[in-house]
Amino acid sequence: MRPLLQLESADVAIDGRTLLHAVDLRVERGERLALIGANGSGKSTLLRTLHGLLPPAAGRLARDPGARQAMVFQRPFLLRTTVQRNLALGLWLAGVPWRQCAGRATAALARVGLDGIGQRNARHLSAGQQQRVALARAWSLQPDLLFLDEPTANLDPPAKREVEAVMAEFAAAGMTLVFASHNLGQVKRLATRVAYVERGRVLADLPVRDFFDHSKLASVSREADLFVQGEAG
Repeated sequence: MRPLLQLESADVAIDGRTLLHAVDLRVERGERLALIGANGSGKSTLLRTLHGLLPPAAGRLARDPGARQAMVFQRPFLLRTTVQRNLALGLWLAGVPWRQCAGRATAALARVGLDGIGQRNARHLSAGQQQRVALARAWSLQPDLLFLDEPTANLDPPAKREVEAVMAEFAAAGMTLVFASHNLGQVKRLATRVAYVERGRVLADLPVRDFFDHSKLASVSREADLFVQGEAG
């Protein structure tokens, strides 16, 4: 089977500054790929490139033309209107007939455990609820592939558990996930594969079990092993 996405020798530059260097990366259907690395390593740039928001300056990005995809950002942008209308407008902009949008928005909120809040102002929700609204908005588009940029950053522990539970449910239903995270425990719980990014390069790309095996990771990338040891220490 062809991969959902494949980056080949991709460079990405913004304002003359190269942020990704010769990146090769495949995303297979049904896997859960975690991107880890220090702040400024290029994880968010890589996510945006995979999603098509940043075109490669060199190399190429190939995608399955039949696959639908969506992205949830670290700080979701929500309009100053009701939760339901935030979802309905997203669906309408994606080409869904307006008469179908309200029902699909309601179903999406129920999917993430937010029944009954559709008429509340989205800006008045807690940070955890806003992130789950963003997840509901993404799920309502029925993507095959979902990108998430630090989806639980700055959330308290109960909210993190709620968001992780939604991500796990999406994956169990067959959705492919690619997410950036600083939380190694979260990576162990959710990922099937891990890629380590440093200075715009992917230095290690291994199944999750091998990635957290010191001897196997150290043989692939000393930098990745030092990062994991430092974060876990």
